[in-house]
Amino acid sequence: MTDRSERLGSNRLAHVVLVLGSLVMMFPFLWQLKMAFSSQAEIQAIPPDLLPKGLEWSNFSEVFQRLPFLRQFWVSVAVTTGRTVGQLVLCSLAGYAFARMAFRFKAVMLALILSILMVPSQVYLIPQYQLVQRLGWLDSIQGIIAPGIFSAFGTFLMMQFFKTIPVELEEASRLDGCNPWQTFWKVVLPVAKPGLVSLAIITVLTSWADLLWPLVVTSSPEQMPLAVGLATLSGYEGSISPGVMMAAALMAMAPILILFVVLQRRVVEGIAFSGLK
Repeated sequence: MTDRSERLGSNRLAHVVLVLGSLVMMFPFLWQLKMAFSSQAEIQAIPPDLLPKGLEWSNFSEVFQRLPFLRQFWVSVAVTTGRTVGQLVLCSLAGYAFARMAFRFKAVMLALILSILMVPSQVYLIPQYQLVQRLGWLDSIQGIIAPGIFSAFGTFLMMQFFKTIPVELEEASRLDGCNPWQTFWKVVLPVAKPGLVSLAIITVLTSWADLLWPLVVTSSPEQMPLAVGLATLSGYEGSISPGVMMAAALMAMAPILILFVVLQRRVVEGIAFSGLK
């Protein structure tokens, strides 16, 4: 009886700690939500109110007056989609080649690709800019997408996953007359769905919130994604209420938040899987 009561007590203590931790983690988001619906006077009130006295919808309407919000939203969607599709295609092909195929300088090429993971992205920011400039893609969606359609991390992730797939599956497909492309497309890739989902989730999260590269390569508001639009919002003429900033940030994060709620299990599994790999 004593052991059972001790276990119950420890479980209750663990739940209390988890609830308190959850509240601490949720507080910034809840405060952002409160500020988005608060007036300027309520935001500056001392002591601050925990709840807004009324819903200040004008904060949201002012966002559309200050920014081409819908245009920037579709730019973010296009950039995120392009990068995700590109990484799924290129990283899966490269990962399969390194995991299963034998070719000259394989170890050297793999070492060069993995060495990218040890170099900060800011180091090759200028060479990327020069390449995009020579292609004539400055201030364009394709200029934002191009450097992100391939990643060393994605290649390593898919290579590690392909190594876990039994070789017997590929041998059986070859006995059935499949060529290497058919083996990859019809046999290996369907089995690699968990790895692809993990890569897609990570790419979507990083692409939607990417700020530095789009900030460097774009100059007109119509070609900026939402992350850059929010960063430049405070630079417009006239003062901007913190409520407007919070409303803009809330609308920018809403698609990812909805996606997380709908695909919560997949997101957690994908991040856990990539961490294990």
